[in-house]
Amino acid sequence: MEVLYKRMARLIDREGLEKLRTSFQEKTAAGTKRLISLCAGSGCAAYGTTKVYEVLNEELSRQGIQDEVEVKLTGCHGFCEKGPIMVLHPEGIFYPQVKEEHVAEIVDKTIRHGELVNSFLFKDPSTKRKITHEEDIPFYNLQQRIIFGNNGIIDPTSIEDYIGTGGYRALEKALFDMDPEQIIDQIKKSGLRGRGGGGFPTGIKWESCRKHKGKRYVICNADEGDPGAYMDRSLLEGNPHSVLEGMIIGAIAIGSHDGYVYVRHEYPLAVKNLSIALEKAEEFGLLGKDILGSGLDFIIHISRGGGAFVCGESTALMASLEGSPGRPRAKYIHTVEKGFRQGPSNLNNVETWANVPVIIDNGADWYASIGTDKSKGTKIFSLVGKVVNTGLVEVPMGTSLRTIIYDIGGGIPKKKKFKAVQTGGPSGGCIPEQFLDLGVDFDELTKVGSIMGSGGMIVMDQDTCMVDVARYFLDFLKEESCGQCNPCREGIKRMLEILTSICDGNGKEGDIELLEELSVMIQNFSLCGLGTSAPNPVLTTIRYFRDEYESHIRDKKCPAGVCKALFHYEIDDEACNGCRLCALKCPEKAITGEKKKPHTLNQDECIKCGICYEACKFDAIIIR
Repeated sequence: MEVLYKRMARLIDREGLEKLRTSFQEKTAAGTKRLISLCAGSGCAAYGTTKVYEVLNEELSRQGIQDEVEVKLTGCHGFCEKGPIMVLHPEGIFYPQVKEEHVAEIVDKTIRHGELVNSFLFKDPSTKRKITHEEDIPFYNLQQRIIFGNNGIIDPTSIEDYIGTGGYRALEKALFDMDPEQIIDQIKKSGLRGRGGGGFPTGIKWESCRKHKGKRYVICNADEGDPGAYMDRSLLEGNPHSVLEGMIIGAIAIGSHDGYVYVRHEYPLAVKNLSIALEKAEEFGLLGKDILGSGLDFIIHISRGGGAFVCGESTALMASLEGSPGRPRAKYIHTVEKGFRQGPSNLNNVETWANVPVIIDNGADWYASIGTDKSKGTKIFSLVGKVVNTGLVEVPMGTSLRTIIYDIGGGIPKKKKFKAVQTGGPSGGCIPEQFLDLGVDFDELTKVGSIMGSGGMIVMDQDTCMVDVARYFLDFLKEESCGQCNPCREGIKRMLEILTSICDGNGKEGDIELLEELSVMIQNFSLCGLGTSAPNPVLTTIRYFRDEYESHIRDKKCPAGVCKALFHYEIDDEACNGCRLCALKCPEKAITGEKKKPHTLNQDECIKCGICYEACKFDAIIIR
């Protein structure tokens, strides 16, 4: 369903924008009010931000200081592992995992009397020391948050906040001080490449689209479908105006008057904040007719997708926008020539559009100084899985996997061994430990069989079965395939059958070679990117973890203890001290034994749930 908004009287002009910025900066510098920034992104909201916000306002009123403090609900701060997050400005005091019962003490001690509540401060797991300021926390101080940084300081529903922090300054520059060719030239010189997966040079795409005749369209792909990825969601939730500003600048560059944001229906907060941003931008004369008196007409619509992974592909997305089934089309003619409604269409994803105002405002040379030779700027990654600090991480292109996973991510929990990291989502590959010092950019990841993708990064430890990982992603892709072409529809299905058979203990000699043969066929003959990249998880796991496949097939063993048909748990009599913890935790009461004496595990009763294995502190539970 498409969401439209109505034209309202323009409330502001170019001079008015500058007055708003000046007023905001003077207010901030004066420090007349204490500012409390409370994360209200989807992650922190799930942890209970709304209730903390209510209790905080009640407590400020109860203590009579509500007029001295401004409470601001912001977007995602990135450190999702520690939500709800509260930051007190101007000092930058960082309180993680704030609960309702913490609020009164924070208000009394920190806000009223300037004292820290040490027990609420962030504790660095590696050094065990308490850290007061947000900027000093390793998770943050190793990042360069040029796109995501404002998420933690602005109210996403306030256009005044966005303008006050420099928002729409790049739009003014593009409207009044540059012509379309100059804008495109700046984007080309910056080296910006599309952040949605392919990494195609953005400026070249814009230039090509502008050359073709017809009604041109600007489209934002917010159909983020990779498991574990939520970068675009958090940008739309926390800083929607940055995306809108980028799209308007793109419209100037290619000569468009119509734009669309194609967003997943499962992102209600993103849709809500984006809708508010559209209304406010229209109200302020930054969208609609005669933008800022420049003569430019441009309107943006919201279209909600049904959550089909294949609609992340450009032609499938445009088919869905047109009201047709989201099925890819053969790209004999590129979408920049004939795309949405057969018009020249410029499609970029959320993060790409958010980079545009930064480039125009600061200049192409500044932006090109960040990153590597062929991958410029920063990239936001969704760091999830078996890593201590999960969340959203923005680093310069070329930052090593080791820095991201260990220095920012805090390493692997419970002192377990790193095994692999999956980059690029279901279409990406699994990268083993030997490449931990690899610089992450478009080209380096391709060299080792993976891709950048939209920025998903799933960390795996020693207890991960790589055959099962490949099976999981193929199962996902089988469900998400549109089924239009035989290589993808039947090929992925057959590969999944083989992987499932291997995990069930029914693998046979020749299965690995057959998987490789099917992979080549699917890559070469599938219609769209979903099919051509689908074998990547299988090929990289075979390439780097072939011994695990062979163990499953030849020895009928799952070394990681994941595939239930191929392992069992035993208790090591010498290591077991009879602490009784495993027996108490076992849901089937399959473990028996006297206190302080070695225990026994009844194999007939064991369901291989792994609870005893995780609970044992003495490594007495072993996998056979």
